[in-house]
Amino acid sequence: MDKHARIYIAGHKGMAGSAIVRSLIAGGYDNLILRTSKELDLRDNGRVTTFFAESKPDYVFLAAAKVGGILANSTFPAEFIYDNLAIQTNVIHQAYVQGVKKLLLLGSSCIYPRDSPQPMKEEYLLTGALEPTNEWYAVAKIAGIKMCQAYRRQYGCDFIAVMPTNLYGPNDNFDLQTAHVLAALLRRFHEAREQGLPPTLWGSGSPRREFLHVDDCAEACLFLMDRYSDAMIMNVGAGQDIPIVELAALVSEVVGYRGDMYWDRSKPDGMPRKLMDSGRIAALGWKPVITLAEGLRLTYGWYRQHLGASQDGVA
Repeated sequence: MDKHARIYIAGHKGMAGSAIVRSLIAGGYDNLILRTSKELDLRDNGRVTTFFAESKPDYVFLAAAKVGGILANSTFPAEFIYDNLAIQTNVIHQAYVQGVKKLLLLGSSCIYPRDSPQPMKEEYLLTGALEPTNEWYAVAKIAGIKMCQAYRRQYGCDFIAVMPTNLYGPNDNFDLQTAHVLAALLRRFHEAREQGLPPTLWGSGSPRREFLHVDDCAEACLFLMDRYSDAMIMNVGAGQDIPIVELAALVSEVVGYRGDMYWDRSKPDGMPRKLMDSGRIAALGWKPVITLAEGLRLTYGWYRQHLGASQDGVA
């Protein structure tokens, strides 16, 4: 990408989008196009059409999405599938109409089958049933992937799809009704320390999850925008996972909580394991640099500085 190219980051206020903005600015890119969801509702086809016709971006990072954890997916299935389908459909189509040079769609590891072999390779997509607790979001993301592939095949568009593992970091969503597991744990243990009450955690603690700091993910996105062009999706992960029970212990240590914790086994665990095979991006020369322990410390520091910040679950 040229340093002066017009670059639109959809969802720049969210965790992933804001990290991409930070990486672009640090890299010397000086012509960023940014719109909040209030300024531009990406679910509105008419407004998106007008925006692309007027702004004519050269490159698009599609990081805007309706996101959330197990509880949010279970509570708002219609919103998760409608909002994400609408956002992706409008942005991808208008990128084609206006001749965008390249578009990068951010997906999610939840696109892979619940019982997928581990670690999960890109070719495992659509080889089995999805995890029921997040299928609405997963189906929408799979549709976005297929749309990128279809536009590449029919129109020759250079649209790529990147599948990050579980992300965390600055601007994460800490609302306990909609948060993902790591952010929820940070908040629960912080409140437990402040209130002197033991936290109640969801599930058995046995599932294993992989976590990637969002700044590493952003660097991977810039790397791929410059070095990758293919219909095959690209995994981006940390290369190792951890049981939730061990993650809880690590979070409690970072937060400074020394008391008991309780596991509510009546709550769902989600997929037993989600570990990405990131061998293809590693072969291209990219690897993460922020360890989980360091990333947790950085994220908790950010959380303590932004306790009053609004977290609504929309990136």
